[in-house]
Amino acid sequence: MKFRRSERLIDMTNYLLDHPRQLVPLTFFADRYESAKSSISEDLAIVKETFEQKGFGTLQTVPGAAGGVKFLVQISKENARPFVQELCELIATPDRLLPGGYLYLTDILGDPQIVQKAGRIIASAYSEAKIDVIMTVATKGIPLAYAVASQLNAPVVIVRRDSKVTEGPTVSINYVSGSTKRIQTMVLSKRSLTEGSRVLIVDDFMKAGGTVIGMISLLEEFNATVAGIAVLVEAEKIEERLVDNYLSLVQLSDVDLKEKKINVKEGNYFTLE
Repeated sequence: MKFRRSERLIDMTNYLLDHPRQLVPLTFFADRYESAKSSISEDLAIVKETFEQKGFGTLQTVPGAAGGVKFLVQISKENARPFVQELCELIATPDRLLPGGYLYLTDILGDPQIVQKAGRIIASAYSEAKIDVIMTVATKGIPLAYAVASQLNAPVVIVRRDSKVTEGPTVSINYVSGSTKRIQTMVLSKRSLTEGSRVLIVDDFMKAGGTVIGMISLLEEFNATVAGIAVLVEAEKIEERLVDNYLSLVQLSDVDLKEKKINVKEGNYFTLE
C-alpha cells in the first residue's frame, strides 16, 4: 500500500521514537512505505529538523552500505528545566519528611509520567555514550532505571540484597554504607552481566554514595566498566561524599526536621558539560 507523505512522517516518527539508538536502514523504510530512498531521505530530514527544533532529540546518520539512521534522545536544558523545577516543588512538600531526614519518594517513582520524563532527561546525557547495561539496586530505583533503559535501548540489571534461587549462581560482596557505616551485602546473578560490559548506574536517592560504591565494587568482579552514574535526588550537605563523578536532577540542600522544611534545588545536570 502506498503511503502519503503525511502518513509516512507520522509512522516514521513513531517507529524511531519506539526504537531509540537502533540503527534503521533506509531500505527498511523504503520497503515499508513502497517509496524511493530519495523520498525517505527527504522525510528523515524533516523529522530530524523537527526533533531538533523541539529540543527532544536528533537523528544520527550512519553512512555506507550497512548504514542508516538512529534516533538519539537529547533533551535540551531549556526544555528540562520546567520539569525539574516542578519536581523540586513536589519533593519540597513537608509531609514527605521521614525519620532520619529521609524523603518519601515512592509516589513520585510510581508515577509513570514523572518517571518517563526523568528517564528521558537522564538518558539524554548519555545518548551518545556506549552503554551496554543499566544497573540499579532493588527496589525503589527500578522504575527510573527502566525509564532510562527504554531511551538507551539497553537491558536492566538489578542488584539485590540477598540471593534468589531463580537467579542461579550469584556473585556477592560486602560493602560499608556511606551514611550508616554498617556492613551490607549485594548480590548479582552471574548470568545477568557479560564480562567487559559498560554500565550506567541509576538510583533514586544518593546520600553519601555507599550503595553506589558497592555497585562499583560488584562491577569489578565482572571486569565491567562504569560508564556513568545518575541519580534522581542527591543529598547535598554530606561531610564525606564517596562518589565524585555523577549526575543528579535534584539536590536536597537542607532538611529541618523541627520546622518540617525541605529545601531542594536543581541538580548538577544543569552545570555538567
